[in-house]
Amino acid sequence: MENFRYYLAAALLVILGGAGWWIYQGQQVVAKPGALFFPEDIQLVAKGQELYGARCAACHGVNLEGAADWKTPGADGLLPAPPHDETGHTWHHPDEMLFGITKFGLAEFANLENFKTNMPIYKNIMSDEEIIAVFSYIKSTWPPEIQAGHDELNRRNFEAKSQ
Repeated sequence: MENFRYYLAAALLVILGGAGWWIYQGQQVVAKPGALFFPEDIQLVAKGQELYGARCAACHGVNLEGAADWKTPGADGLLPAPPHDETGHTWHHPDEMLFGITKFGLAEFANLENFKTNMPIYKNIMSDEEIIAVFSYIKSTWPPEIQAGHDELNRRNFEAKSQ
């Protein structure tokens, strides 16, 4: 009976250790340097889609298509809302920048005095988690090759800041 308990304890230890190692390795594979957005997180993406519809779609389009003629300033001299799909430039910027511009506004984030925009500042409107959810949803709609390129951009940005 004594040997049985010993073998049972050893087997449990091996199983738990193996499970822990497997989970750790899975996290290592998923981790992306510099990434704040998680397009593979189904629950986060669903929350982001709901928030996008409520907070962003009126300007950026229900299908992320942006305002018509978004590259040309309007009568007020301000640029209309750009698309967030693959036809726009959202994926040209690292997560950190997209998050900062959304939370603090471009003027504060990039230290651009007197910069004017119609884009609301969301620091008192949406939580950090909500902003991350919205961008996770947006990124989830991009084709795989654009997502991969954006991951590489995040990695390079992360490495540059780490030096």
